[in-house]
Amino acid sequence: MKNILNAKVLIAALVLASVLLCASFVYILVRRPAAAPQDPNPAIAALTIIPAPTSTQYALLPMLTIFPPTPVSSPTPAPGQIALGVYVQVATGVDALNLRSDPGLKSQILYLAFNSEVFLITNGPRQADGYTWWYLTASYDISRAGWAAQDFLTAIPTP
Repeated sequence: MKNILNAKVLIAALVLASVLLCASFVYILVRRPAAAPQDPNPAIAALTIIPAPTSTQYALLPMLTIFPPTPVSSPTPAPGQIALGVYVQVATGVDALNLRSDPGLKSQILYLAFNSEVFLITNGPRQADGYTWWYLTASYDISRAGWAAQDFLTAIPTP
């Protein structure tokens, strides 16, 4: 097999590369766009100077912090007793319990609380339609809340 890379091939490659390089430069120089005309009204630049931080101590003004009113704490309920702050479990004997917008059987139904579902009592008691009503809030979703009748709830230990 003959050696392909000899002196004649290398010289021809260098000459071809030089010709292509020169042609590229000529093409770039010929095709260069004309310079854009100068705008007689140059744009004005806005400069904002930000001072460097210093070790100067600033006096902090006292701020008024408003705390929500603390609910009146009731004595700790006996085990099994339904009261504020107690966790309850739905025990209807049927599929679900209606959670309503207000205490009473004619109030709008917001959610269905299924058997064995656990809620925290956050408001109540209220009397309406012959039942004692408690406001229940689901611990996993605070938007899932409503009034339920005590007869269908069972107090459980804090989970």
